[in-house]
Order: sequence, then structure tokens, then C-alpha cells
Amino acid sequence: MNQTLLLVEDDRNLADGLLESLKQSGYTCLYADCANKVADLWPDADLVVLDRQLPEGDSLDFLSGWLSIKHVPVILLTAMVSVTDKVIGLDSGAKDYLTKPFAEEELLARIRLHLRNGKDDHLAANIITVGQISINMESREVNHGGDTVTLTRTEFELLVFLAKNAGRVFTRDELLDQVWGYNHYPTTRTVDTHILQLRQKLIGIEIETLRGVGYRMKS
Repeated sequence: MNQTLLLVEDDRNLADGLLESLKQSGYTCLYADCANKVADLWPDADLVVLDRQLPEGDSLDFLSGWLSIKHVPVILLTAMVSVTDKVIGLDSGAKDYLTKPFAEEELLARIRLHLRNGKDDHLAANIITVGQISINMESREVNHGGDTVTLTRTEFELLVFLAKNAGRVFTRDELLDQVWGYNHYPTTRTVDTHILQLRQKLIGIEIETLRGVGYRMKS
């Protein structure tokens, strides 16, 4: 499974039971019993189970700072059961809220849910889609109309830049600067050549030529 959970809980008896259950479920576990220890452990966590009340006070007072270190799913554990408390917790950046006492099976189910959703979010964030073109940033694969298209490194970088900025017009000089760098290709003709190559490999790609200006990919 190779997923790491951080449990932040000052009740040692509760923490010991949860840590044992989480380890038996195949997770690597980190543990902190106070807010002062959390920041050092947070970067290694894929998900955090966070007690609302810690020795230093309300953990929500620290949550935004911890999330700025690394954005991971957070499940709050608390004895505070009012709707207002739940809303405040979720608005503070937590993904879920579990009131004490709770069943370990329910916590494990919620952990599985948020780790799965987090993986889906990560994959989605690494896919760029424009029209019939889908670009996988991790594998550097380009799919066009259901077919995988092989691009050179520079063709890929040019396509990604235009796709990320779809709808915006760029001059040839701007494209040289952003994709190649002036030191490598001093002439703008290379931009025209690579645009032509993209059009040949990705039939129907909507890269517009604006005469006297440059190029734009339709959004």
C-alpha cells in the first residue's frame, strides 16, 4: 500500500489503539501527541487524522499553516458535535469530520475514501485536455481522438505551453523565449516549423495563425 498516515492525538490510550489498527491495515504510521511536533512530520504524510483539541489549543488554529506545507486530506476527530463546529472544521480545510466516540471501521473506511479521492485528484491535476487532445504530464503521453501520438521533446513542450494558455495569443518571439530560450534558437522560423509539425501529427488541432502577430490555441 505504501501510504503514510499521520495521527495527531493527545489521548495516548486512544492513539495506541488507532495506531495498531492502522498498521494492521497496511499503513505506515507517524504519531504526534501535540501541535509542536506536527510540522516536522506533516511533509511525509499522505493523510492526517487530527484531534481537534490539543494541549496547545484548537488544532484548527494551526491547520492552514500545516496545509501550506503540503496539501493532504485531513480527517478531524472531536467530541464537539454541533453543526456549527462541523462547519467550522470543514471550512478550515479539513476533508472530513468524525465525532467521538467512533467505530474504527468507519474511520478506516473514510481513510480509504479520501486516499482514493486524493489519488484521483492528483491524476486529474496532471492531465491537460483541450478539444480532442489529452496530455498526460507525468507519462508525457499525448492522446488525440483516442490514439497515442508520438512527439519530440520540443513538440511536446510547445503543445503543453499552448494548451496551458489556450485562448491567449503569443508572438513567435514569446514562444521562442518560453519554450526554447533565445540562446538556443535565434530565429523565429523554427516556431513555424514546429507548429506545422504539430498540425501534421495532430490532424485538426486548433492552433490559429494570426497574421503579423503569432499563434493561439483555441480554448
